[in-house]
This record gives sequence, C-alpha cells and structure tokens, in this order.
Amino acid sequence: MSKLASLAVAALLACTVTPVAGRQLTYSWPTNVGLLNPHLYAPNQMFAQASVYEPLVRYRDDGTIEPWLATAWTISRDGRTYDFALRPGVTFSDGTPFDAAAVKANFDAILANRSRHAWLDLTRQIDRTEIVGPLAFRLVLKAAHDPTLRELSLPRPFRFVSPAAMGEGGTTAGGIRAPVGTGPWRLVETRLGVSDTFAANPTYWGAKPAFERLVVKVIPDPNTRAIALQTGEVDLVYGAAGQIPSEAFLRLRDQTPAFSAAVSRPLATRVLALNSARFPTDDRAVRLAINRAVDKDTLVRTVLDGIEPRADFLFAPTIPDADAGLTPHGFDRAAAERLLDEAGWVRGRDGVRAKAGRPLGLELDFVGTNAQQKAIAEVIQADLARVGITVRLVGEEESAILSRQKDGRFGLIFGETWGPPYDPASFVSAMRAPSHADYQAQAGLPDKPAIDAAITAALAATDPDERRRLCAKVLTALHEAAVYLPISHAVAIEVHRPTITGVGFGATLNEIPFAAMRPAAGGAGR
Repeated sequence: MSKLASLAVAALLACTVTPVAGRQLTYSWPTNVGLLNPHLYAPNQMFAQASVYEPLVRYRDDGTIEPWLATAWTISRDGRTYDFALRPGVTFSDGTPFDAAAVKANFDAILANRSRHAWLDLTRQIDRTEIVGPLAFRLVLKAAHDPTLRELSLPRPFRFVSPAAMGEGGTTAGGIRAPVGTGPWRLVETRLGVSDTFAANPTYWGAKPAFERLVVKVIPDPNTRAIALQTGEVDLVYGAAGQIPSEAFLRLRDQTPAFSAAVSRPLATRVLALNSARFPTDDRAVRLAINRAVDKDTLVRTVLDGIEPRADFLFAPTIPDADAGLTPHGFDRAAAERLLDEAGWVRGRDGVRAKAGRPLGLELDFVGTNAQQKAIAEVIQADLARVGITVRLVGEEESAILSRQKDGRFGLIFGETWGPPYDPASFVSAMRAPSHADYQAQAGLPDKPAIDAAITAALAATDPDERRRLCAKVLTALHEAAVYLPISHAVAIEVHRPTITGVGFGATLNEIPFAAMRPAAGGAGR
C-alpha cells in the first residue's frame, strides 16, 4: 500500500472530521450517476453506488477481507453456511434500522432477479437466507464457493438499500423510491447533463466526510475535464487512465505545487478478445500471429505515454491464483510471418494474405468516442498490415459495442478484466455466461467445455492448492489458444489541486475514497 493510500484508509477508519460549513469537493464524470439502484447496472455508475451503499464485508488493497456492516462471520466446515454478526447501531440515512430483516429483504430482492446477476456465480450458488436474530444473518449455499466473501464486497449487487425505499415489486420490477443507503454520502440533487450533488450523511456510523457536499459535474470530454481542473472548476480528477489525456496528466504532474498527481499500482488488464468462432480468427495460427505481430512496447510508449505497463497475460502474475508460470508470446514479427506461411496464408501482390480465395481480413471494434481505444486500434491495424493482415476499424457507440460483445459479432474487440476483487475468480466465472465477450471469444475452442468445467471446479475448491492448480489449467488453455491479446495493465490516476489533501487510491478501480479527503489547511471553501 502506498503512503497516500495508507493515510486515506487511516483517515476513513480512524478519524472523525467535522464538516466545514460551506465546503464542497468538486469532481467530474462523463455522465450523470443514474438513479443509483444498488441492485442494477448501467446507467448506474459504480463509484456513486459505492459512495451511497455499503457491503457486509470490505475488500482491502492487500487482498484481505475486513469487517464492515458485518463485524464478524463464521463459515461452516463444508463451506456452505456463512453466519454474519451485524454491526449494531447502524441506520439507513432515512432512519430505518439496519438489521437482519433489512439484509434479508435486500438479498430477497436481488435473488428475485437472479437471472440478471447470473454473471456472478454467487447468485446461482445461494440456496437460502435466514434471519437468526435481530443482528444475526445466515447465508446458505448449494455448494462451497471460494470467492463468496470477495463477491459480497463488490460495489453491486450485494449492497443494501433501505427497505422503506424499495418499490412495490422489489428493487427490480418496482425500482427504488430513492437512493437510501447506510454510506457516508446521500444523493440530494440531479441536474441532467449538468451535475449530481451528494451531501454528507449526518447519521453515518463511521468517520464522517470532511466535506459537506460532493458535487459531480458532468464533463464528457477528457480535454474539457483537464481544462476544468486547471481553471479550478473541479478539484480532482480520479479514475482509470483516460479520464484526462495522458499528455495532460504528465504535464499537470510536473506542475508542482500547483497540482499533485499519482498513478496507482496495476489494477486490471486491457485486452482485445479474438473470436475463435468466426473467420479468420477461428484459425489458431492467425490468433498466435496477431499476438506475435503487435509491438506492445512501442504502443505503450507512444499511445499510453508509458503510464500503463505492458501486459503479457490475461492477469498480472501478482493477482492471487493467476501466476500459471506461462511464457509470453512476445513481439516477433518474423515469427508471426512464419506462423501464417505454415498455415497456408499466402501474400498476394497487394501484400494481403489469403487462403482458399478468402483474404485475411477482420474487424476491430471499439467505442468511437474513446480516443485512447481509437489510437490503440490504429497502431494494431498498422502492425498487422505489416504481416499481411488487413484490419477494418469499426468505431460505434458504447451500447453497440456491448451488443457485439454479447452476441459475438466481432473479430477483435476491446475489453478489460475487472480488477480486484473480481480478478480472477469472478472474471473467469463470467466466461461461462453467453452474454460476455469472453464466452463468445472462446466459443469456437474445441476444449471450451473442459475450460468451463475447470472453472466450475476451481470456484468450488476448498483446498487452496487444488484451486491454484485448476486456475492454472484454465489460464494455460486460454493462453495457448491465444484468444486474448493483452495490451497493458490498466491503472488509476489522480490529479488534485492543493486545496484538498488526503487523496489516495482505493482498493479497487471502482471505489473512490471521497470520505477520506479533506480541505487543505487554509484552503478556500466553495
């Protein structure tokens, strides 16, 4: 953990700071935060859901799980039954008590929409829930499920809204009446296309936020966001690299003491999924050649300005259970040429390879408004052209790209692993769901059923050595099949003005520790 992150966690857990009247922290995001239903997904923004709603247990950046709304828990010897002791004296921001009845009501609402959450294996493994006492809750699974606690810590769906705020048909069919959680912030105003305003929760059980208000301004364009930071319109830029252009980040980082800036440790992996069920990437030689033909070191240096480190595997070897001892495919243009030659892909006069009269061409799909994805796509297009592969770039709206990921209409398509605490267990679990690009990319592999069976066994393994062996089996099969082109390890960046202190990185990419941030001594309030 970095020194800044350590200070942030300490401030959140141990210090109570009295809000300074009139002080607000101003942040920005590309869209409004949504209705903030804790049990649903887009357009609800995860950082905002995590600011309002809390989990039973919380993931720490050292990979351990700590008590949160549950102060303690026990697990049965067969790994099926979890008994949670709930924190006393906690209320939702509307005054409703947080107790075992409220926890069960939320679990019931989530499980009523079980199919929507099928990507998360825990929702399929839950057999029943029980109220054991006023502050005692029991979760019973159908079978042992190793990532249970990590999945309970996620920003969604296992977080808690006041039962009084649930709709008549539950949180899915009936929606919610208002976003009422137990967290340090509560949403008080939304201005579509302009901003969302949160107020500090005066009844929060933990350390109170030092700011009275958190204003999240809607700024879709990264360049405009960088200008807003420079002019003082916002105090803070925080999130995945790309929140502002990398060159703007590097420039602001050098402007000390006007700005402070930092880069997190690697949190996820930026990848391209290669469709094994669609021509021409149904040919393993083509997938391997793509992996050997892309000069990732140059790409990282020129497009990502060196902010994100190169990735060689689906997960960084530092991720628990993800070090399978694999050898990187590595950049080797001559080797890519040989692979294609030996597989019968012959260059024509125009330099484009073909086989049985079919040219070696494919589509690379990306979010059209994402300048970083577009720049990466252009580099890959040029690299693959050098070995005789033509690439047509297709930039579309994010919703269209998501549709392609779900139904397999892609040759190459951008994606990312989800970072801790999802990686690796929750991420590989979702590979078995047809609604994900990972499933579609693997659908043409002859050993796809064996891969899915190994994933299922790994999730149920109670012996750590057996779990690691099964994870290695899955990761080795995917690596040898070359259904992913890892590009770089995604990081979080932060740049803030000197008017605030206590800025550090959270344990995950999707939770921002606003409550740990404080006005700087002598800083002007807004």
